[in-house]
Amino acid sequence: MPSHKPSPAQREFAKRLRNNLTDCERLLWRRLRNRQLSGYKFRRQHPFPPYVLDFYCAELRLVVELDGGQHYGDVGLEKDRLRTDYLERQDLRMLRFSNLDVLQNLEGVLAEIVCWIEAAPLTPTLSPQRRGG
Repeated sequence: MPSHKPSPAQREFAKRLRNNLTDCERLLWRRLRNRQLSGYKFRRQHPFPPYVLDFYCAELRLVVELDGGQHYGDVGLEKDRLRTDYLERQDLRMLRFSNLDVLQNLEGVLAEIVCWIEAAPLTPTLSPQRRGG
């Protein structure tokens, strides 16, 4: 299993991303930060090698990704498919929303995240080796 410890370069890259959020990321972050959503802690631009996740809740192993226009071409769709496949193999759950969803229906996006949280089985955040898998 690959190491999920970020390199110094990846930590620096994530820090730059946190300091330069897109408008959509900033809008969603205002509603996720400080345990505002169902009491869960979300991190923004969280390094999870080889990726940096837009938003991540470690307690739920939930990744929330926001997709801009570059995600909808053939190359972007393929990159997203590979990323999702990899992260799901690491026992992470993925929710994806378009930037347009956030801009036009932020309350609906938040409701969908809450719906997922309420339906999600709570499992320990132990590594697969510790769970016996």
